[in-house]
Amino acid sequence: MGRYIFERLVSILVTLFIIITLTFFLMHAVPGGPFATEKKLPPEVEKALMKKYHLDDPVWKQYLDYLGGVIRLDFGPSFKYKGLSVNDLIIRGFPASGKIGLFSILSILIIGIPLGIISALKQNKWEDTAVRFVATLGITVPSFIIATVLLYFFALKLNWFPSFGIDNFKGYILPVIALSGYSISFVARLTRSSLLEIFRQDYMTMARAKGLSEWKILFKHGLKNAMIPIITVLGPLIAGLLTGSFVIERIFAIPGMGKHFVNAISNRDYTTIMGITIFYALFLLMMIFIVDLTYGFLDPRIKLGKKSR
Repeated sequence: MGRYIFERLVSILVTLFIIITLTFFLMHAVPGGPFATEKKLPPEVEKALMKKYHLDDPVWKQYLDYLGGVIRLDFGPSFKYKGLSVNDLIIRGFPASGKIGLFSILSILIIGIPLGIISALKQNKWEDTAVRFVATLGITVPSFIIATVLLYFFALKLNWFPSFGIDNFKGYILPVIALSGYSISFVARLTRSSLLEIFRQDYMTMARAKGLSEWKILFKHGLKNAMIPIITVLGPLIAGLLTGSFVIERIFAIPGMGKHFVNAISNRDYTTIMGITIFYALFLLMMIFIVDLTYGFLDPRIKLGKKSR
């Protein structure tokens, strides 16, 4: 187990190094620069800015300097937010994105998984049909359409919720619904299909032959094994939800990481783009690592770090 954890951590570091390298050189390959605006700066001003941020150094030196900064967890200064570093933007934006993501994750666990369980237990009955219909709708309708409809009816027409910002708890409700709609639907369908597959196993048939109730069979034998594919998709989903949605944050004017990322792209703020990309990549890799460790607890037959003979 210890060897497996060490190997996975080394793998994460290597993957992160590749991501940092690719992101850095791709950003420098893009035409233009962080100070290229519609109103062209005087040559002496642009030259002074390039010197201040060491952008006049050779690319290989900029790369080594940036790599050293990342090792120190310093993503450098923002080119467009005067007096702020990329770390400051992440620290400011992550709490807003993280809160919405956390509420969305709770919605998935409280709504998505139970809907999938009900659908599996009531297979081919009206409850199953209703759940599958709603889940299919949630998967096929894009989140920005859901957000727009919610804004129009519940914020503008009925005035039940604020149309932008998260100044109070009501401000979270519409963004969370729009952000978690797809994930709830996807997890509900996955839970249903996974449980139906487990229900067909021989040990489940034997449990029914012993006269155990469906609910007892579900919680004692079925749900734990059915959770393995669900946990697999929850890892990346959680990472994506906690680090924010560019579209949803833009629609609801939420000052999260998504907003900073979009602004950075518009302003060619290279350091901010690279910093947020690396932060998201690290978050995603760690969630996948946690998912891998969870497999061994859900199913003792899965031996992490041991080769099959």
